[in-house]
Amino acid sequence: MTEFKEANFLQSPLWAETNRLVGHKPITRTFDDKARYLAIVKNARRGRYLEIPGGPLLDWSDKKLAKTVFADIVQLAKAEKCVFVRFRPQLENTPENQKILATLQKSFALRQAPMHLHAQNTVILDLDKSEEELLMAMRRQTRYEVRKGEKLGLVVKEDASEKMFEEFHAVQAETARRQGFIPPSLKELLAERAAFSPDHLKLYRVETDQGEPVAYGLILSYGREAEYFEAASTDLNRKLPGSTALLWQAIRDLKQANIERFNLWGIAPPGATHHRYSGVTTFKTGFGGRVVEFIPAQDIVINKLRYKLDELVETARKKKRNL
Repeated sequence: MTEFKEANFLQSPLWAETNRLVGHKPITRTFDDKARYLAIVKNARRGRYLEIPGGPLLDWSDKKLAKTVFADIVQLAKAEKCVFVRFRPQLENTPENQKILATLQKSFALRQAPMHLHAQNTVILDLDKSEEELLMAMRRQTRYEVRKGEKLGLVVKEDASEKMFEEFHAVQAETARRQGFIPPSLKELLAERAAFSPDHLKLYRVETDQGEPVAYGLILSYGREAEYFEAASTDLNRKLPGSTALLWQAIRDLKQANIERFNLWGIAPPGATHHRYSGVTTFKTGFGGRVVEFIPAQDIVINKLRYKLDELVETARKKKRNL
């Protein structure tokens, strides 16, 4: 997978194993090392569907190859009796890339999905800079919080034990109730722990000098990229810069591990001031980096009648969740 520079953990064998452990069916297809994709068969109440997160991986300028890959995807979805296919490629939302999708739309009737798939809008930090350069690229307030965390003696610990995952899950459940989002289950978190080796997974806990928990963060990495995949915090994080201290330590550790870029995983779309991620957007953009918008998730409809029901449900759900 290293030949695809844009790839991250979403198309890795580790994510395939994670999904297998939680009960989904992962399927990997390759095309003479020129293209590949990991597809995950998921069973929802309103219908079975095929999900291709962060993929497929291929040279998108090769129109013939792209059509071969998508013909295979459609064939697989039909064989698995799926209602639709949902994919979100690692392609930035540029006019050039929109033209590529438009070409495929004519052949496979692509349509924009009613719900996003895996951090369509995000901030990406390039880690080839020195620590001093990274600090100087931060917003002044963020840089101040990095220094403040050090002065206050905040301690950032790394602990990926099962006990710490259970603690993280409990705190994240409380964070979710406070902020109004749906957290992963403990089963999903433990599946990630089981599938990702210590080289590809880090769970951080920030605490005061008295040992009181402030913030938690789960970092997943594969290939050239790492993701700030899950987070949680206690009430102390409102008063102390725990999340800032955590991300700064993660940045330093990822540089040490020669990871090229750090995806902070999910911000609000431009101008969406009432979006659920609007608050965290201010926090994440404070670290500098590039604000990136990927091509929106796309659907290929296999069963038109059943897809209509799914579309109505997801459109209502998106509005309710302020996404």
